[in-house]
Amino acid sequence: MRVRIRRAQRFSGTVEVPGDKSISHRALIFSALGVTPLELSHLGPGADVRSTRVALEALGLSVQEGPEGALVVRGPGPLTPPSATLDCGNSGTTMRLLSGLLAGAGVRATLDGDASLRRRPMARVLEPLRAMGAQADGTRSGAEECAPLRFEGGALTGVAHTLRVSSAQVKSCLVLAGLGAAGITRVREPHPSRDHTERMLRAFGAPLHVEADGTVVVERLARPLSLPPRLRIPGDPSSAAFFVGGALLVPGGSVACTGVDVNATRTGFLRVLLRMGAELEVEPGEEQAGDPVGTLHVRPGRRLRGTTILPEEVPSLLDEVPLLAVVASQAEGETRLSGAGELRVKESDRLRQVCQGLLAMGVEVEETDDGFVLVGPARLKGAHLDAHGDHRIAMAFAVAGLSAEGDTVIDGAEWADISYPGFFRTLAALSGGAVVS
Repeated sequence: MRVRIRRAQRFSGTVEVPGDKSISHRALIFSALGVTPLELSHLGPGADVRSTRVALEALGLSVQEGPEGALVVRGPGPLTPPSATLDCGNSGTTMRLLSGLLAGAGVRATLDGDASLRRRPMARVLEPLRAMGAQADGTRSGAEECAPLRFEGGALTGVAHTLRVSSAQVKSCLVLAGLGAAGITRVREPHPSRDHTERMLRAFGAPLHVEADGTVVVERLARPLSLPPRLRIPGDPSSAAFFVGGALLVPGGSVACTGVDVNATRTGFLRVLLRMGAELEVEPGEEQAGDPVGTLHVRPGRRLRGTTILPEEVPSLLDEVPLLAVVASQAEGETRLSGAGELRVKESDRLRQVCQGLLAMGVEVEETDDGFVLVGPARLKGAHLDAHGDHRIAMAFAVAGLSAEGDTVIDGAEWADISYPGFFRTLAALSGGAVVS
């Protein structure tokens, strides 16, 4: 799918973004560890979340349509071995979290995905799972192990894990495995990553606590999780970030994103934008799914200034780096990012695609091993770009096109459906029709 983006004359409105993708995955997976029905509303609509749902149904999760678009899910008790390979689609979260679930439950199964997911590194979950006693292996690709992943059971024993790279996916995988392991499982990261797993599992009665240094400690789950009767998923801050960026780039832009998750482990991008001088405000709302929720208000303000994004900040804004790079291209002075090497093993090599896209649009930017250095403000010019199978690249450069001279054409725009079906319709409405299919 190809979209054409024209320079926007305005960018304003109020928008409710889809349910958070990370929390949607976890709500579905954790429901499989309970036995009472759970009504899930505002679940993330993207293809990644559908992959998790379908895989869990193959493991015995009951899913029925509920009122007003909600889903009513119910765990099977013990998971049932699937009759076929579990297809994780394009979703690394699905594959890594299900790896922990399968290992902890001792279920025999194979996890696979599309060509992009088959290229992503999986030794980072397989090696610690094997250290706990799981019989699990991947498919060798040079020195790395990739999908398909095969699980053959194995009795697990808790291990103290120290992660080399902060990763909420790896941490959550090991926590899920720990719920099925004898003894105590500990997971420590160099910097805090998103903590939805810890918050939600504690709320559901799991034997889990977090120590003062951030180490997650979990014991074997002795009884099914105590699920609430209903749960509303808060709005996805990673989706809201694109509209925040649009309002900052288009002169006079003003937008309100309602019902957004504002968990501090997810809103590093807001702290960076405030440091750059953005006129942002978070209006607090009611807590949802154990997370704080609010409305993000963006108003016209002064010119942004460049900043330095440090490695310890990266886990809280990793998904927003493409959008932050686009916004920084219009800031005064140098913006420097380091410690983001993890972006090279996402759906695409995001660091490379961000830098190449910015170069094509006229930005002075240098790609580094684990980040970039760019100088602004640049006079953006329209370019013909490819999403390279990456939803966040497609959406970030659509936002860049709103402030570029000439049309910006993006091939592979359909990849936005991975996280946000309807993204381009919403972008068109806020920008007064600047998006042309």
